[in-house]
Amino acid sequence: MPQIYGGRDPEPEIAVRTEKTNDASFPAKPCAVDPVTSNQRDPAAGFEALRLLAGDPSATALVTANGSISYAELDELIRDRRKMLGSGRRLVMVSCANALEPLVTYLAALAAGHPVLLVAGDGDEPSQERNRNGLLERYDPDVVLTPVGNEWRLDERREGSRHSLHPELALLLSTSGSTGSPKLVRLSRENVCSNARSIADYLALTPQDRAATTLPMHYCYGLSVVNSHLISGASLLLTERSVVDPEFWNEFEEAEATSFAGVPYTFDLLDSTGFAGREHASLRYVTQAGGRLGPDRVRGYARLGQERGFDFVVMYGQTEATARMAYLPPELAETRPESIGIPIPGGQFRIDDADEDSVGNLVYTGPNVMMGYAESPAELAAGSTVGDLRTGDLARRHDDGLFEIVGRSSRFVKIYGLRIDLDRVERILADDGVEVRVVNLEERLVVFVRQRWALGLVAPIAAKALGLPGHIVRAHLVEEFPLTSSGKPDTASLLRQAALLERKVLLVDRSETVTAENIRALYATLLDRPDAVEDDSFVALHGDSLSYVEVSVRLEQMLGTLPRDWPATSARELASHGTAPVGGRPRRTLARMETSVVLRAVAIVLVTGTHANLFHMQGGAHLLLGILGFNLARFQFAEVPPSMRLRKLLRSAVQIFVPAVLWVGGVALVGGMYEPATVFMLHNLLGGGDRWTVQWQYWFLESVVWTILGLALVFCVPQLDRLERRYPFVFAASFVAGALLLRLLLTGGVEAGPTERYSLPVVLWLIALGWLIARSTDARRRVLSSVVVVLTVSGFFGDPGREAITIAGLLLLLWIPAVPLPRILVPVLSVAASASLFVYLVHWQVFPLFRGDFPLLATLASVTVGILAWQGYSALSGWWTAHPAAWVRTRLSDVFATTTSAGRDRRGDC
Repeated sequence: MPQIYGGRDPEPEIAVRTEKTNDASFPAKPCAVDPVTSNQRDPAAGFEALRLLAGDPSATALVTANGSISYAELDELIRDRRKMLGSGRRLVMVSCANALEPLVTYLAALAAGHPVLLVAGDGDEPSQERNRNGLLERYDPDVVLTPVGNEWRLDERREGSRHSLHPELALLLSTSGSTGSPKLVRLSRENVCSNARSIADYLALTPQDRAATTLPMHYCYGLSVVNSHLISGASLLLTERSVVDPEFWNEFEEAEATSFAGVPYTFDLLDSTGFAGREHASLRYVTQAGGRLGPDRVRGYARLGQERGFDFVVMYGQTEATARMAYLPPELAETRPESIGIPIPGGQFRIDDADEDSVGNLVYTGPNVMMGYAESPAELAAGSTVGDLRTGDLARRHDDGLFEIVGRSSRFVKIYGLRIDLDRVERILADDGVEVRVVNLEERLVVFVRQRWALGLVAPIAAKALGLPGHIVRAHLVEEFPLTSSGKPDTASLLRQAALLERKVLLVDRSETVTAENIRALYATLLDRPDAVEDDSFVALHGDSLSYVEVSVRLEQMLGTLPRDWPATSARELASHGTAPVGGRPRRTLARMETSVVLRAVAIVLVTGTHANLFHMQGGAHLLLGILGFNLARFQFAEVPPSMRLRKLLRSAVQIFVPAVLWVGGVALVGGMYEPATVFMLHNLLGGGDRWTVQWQYWFLESVVWTILGLALVFCVPQLDRLERRYPFVFAASFVAGALLLRLLLTGGVEAGPTERYSLPVVLWLIALGWLIARSTDARRRVLSSVVVVLTVSGFFGDPGREAITIAGLLLLLWIPAVPLPRILVPVLSVAASASLFVYLVHWQVFPLFRGDFPLLATLASVTVGILAWQGYSALSGWWTAHPAAWVRTRLSDVFATTTSAGRDRRGDC
């Protein structure tokens, strides 16, 4: 018979005085319920409303950016919102944010007896929008609260309700690990109330407590913070800011907040921002849940809390248990950091099917266990179908009564007779400095790493150490480990990525029927983004100016003429744009190639040919600056989150700076012709001088690198970022105007001097002009931009031919999206455009070898060596990053040896 271990019973309810302020009434005790008559299909059925407010009417309930809100004021807002929701029971869907409107709507729905479905709000991730839309379509709520810009809209989709709703149903939440899944957890009023009271009990919450909302409200952990504080008469600091934002801590101090909650990722962020070095006088406790935090880190935060006067409380829970099931008393965090602690008040654990090590399936019983799941609207009428909650975790109970999770039953896999604990592999590697995510796909072990240097190591070492054939273990590189909207590891997403990576990608050409899957597969391969889905765009997958050449060429082959905004267009929309080929149609002799790619290739040839004295056609480098601005606007400044903009800019700068410094530095070491300022791209910034010397040769790359870094600095200012998003054309035009004013101030007139035309402050307007071209999305704006191009370029060089080349190129970029070309030229121009950076880098050392007697050979040699340098650098950088120091290899081998011994001990287990 299984043993049952219970938590202490909740302490007696504390009465809260009842007063009236502005006709606002308050319950005499937390979690008051009001009988209400339902107008559902069964008019005789009744239900009880749930009110969580338990604070003194005059006490502060919420602290917002616009000031404090008392319990009386909050209750009045709830009463008003109840009227808007109607009297009959309805299904209410709330797009959540840590803001006043969604919180009031949630509380009003509970108070009026309406079951409320909480979903992720208007977040940055496309997956959140897909999940939201999927739930909206499947469950067809009667009332929906959604954000529209900076406002909130309450949409009554019908009168009354078309749903049959169980009388006890109060809340619907997505399951913890099912981003995009239609499965919902059905929670009753008793579930919500009992769990909130238990949490308030073991945290000893009082009206003096104030929690900062560091977790999303649609996530059960974040919602439990809201419920437990309101039911205790405590207060909330409503904020959407991240813990990495200095302004968050300013708000925290000003509000005298006493606590915040975090998932493991939150503590990664805290570690990266120096949290341990800051004093927070009002901080009373910090809670952690949402996934395992390593024992060393638990111990570290517990010790930090002892030094700084706050408790560190580790908790364990699941959405199916409303939120919490266990907590580790803070006084035990330093000595028992591996434990989840004891059951919450009112709850009980038991261990089923324990093995010889006393490890078995963890089962929880308590009033907070869900009513059951729902996968369709019809199931909203069902009553409770769950008694005991089988958590899916493997655990043991120690002699001191504390429980320890040792793994997830679904995370033990059997491959070639070995029982392998995937979580254990991850934990050991993380402790040793190599963070990975491991999943099992059709009896294969798939290891995801973020460090490129580890990519070539983990798979063969793991296979050898675990006794698995080499082909059974695969390693793949990901930019970031996917997280659910609540910040937890998204295993389902990793499994999808693994499936996509293991599938052979077939890239199609124009003669085949184009589908969204073809385009998605192309993105997955060329951008190294196996997680790509059909709703992703080139920009959303972090495509940049260095990768767009190959992608655009392949898309042109598949689709024909690409729309101007193709980088920001999803694969699904691009597929619908393509014209299905006619069966048996002969292959066309002309192909269409994106104008910016053609111009990039032509411009670099103009640069090398002019320098080699093959012809005299200057203007190519300045045209490349315009193309740079054009691509910056399309890729780095597309509709992506601010943090992604910054990462994309910094990545682009590094991709140019590193090979430039390596090449120029190498030439300087061998020949001594370049000064250190030139090697490190600083010659331009340090003045440069009025006379052309070899130190000016890399002016173009200096301008590119420092412009990108300058823009990254500018867009660290949130107000400027929002301004550019709201008024993209006006912002670009203002950039042009400001850069032109700077040019005029420095040159003293229209024409630039012999070296002025190569200095960053004087050529910045050309980059801005390319940006303006990208933002010219209609005929009227293109006409205006054309006038600006002609007027600003004319006279700048004092050379009509040079100005004509620059003007012609920019106007082509503005008006002609794609250029028809003989198909044979496409691969040639594609490679030249892709290698243009390296051609520019090396041609200064190549063309002088042949320039005197063989200018054509000098030009061809410059381009060829540049292409070889590009290919060589790409291969070398890939090899170098995949082969770290030998000591890492040794330590990883030891790690997997440890894991192997554990696995072999379980060989043959069922």
